[in-house]
Amino acid sequence: MILRIVSPEKVLYKGEVQMVKLPGTVGQFTVLENHAPLISTLTQGTVFYKGAGEEKSVEIRGGVVEVRDNNVVVCIN
Repeated sequence: MILRIVSPEKVLYKGEVQMVKLPGTVGQFTVLENHAPLISTLTQGTVFYKGAGEEKSVEIRGGVVEVRDNNVVVCIN
């Protein structure tokens, strides 16, 4: 699936991943390939993602995520 992490200033990451862990407002959740469509708000925390055999992370203050058709778009503030 394709992950894009964007802020108002720039694109922080765009690439293929196998897994994304997100700090949802009501708790952390994981998105895998073929996940059901969803939109969720995000709270302060860490976004973890695994792609090309390595796990990376980005600290966020909050934002929203949309998951649809193996595309995950994380808009952070």
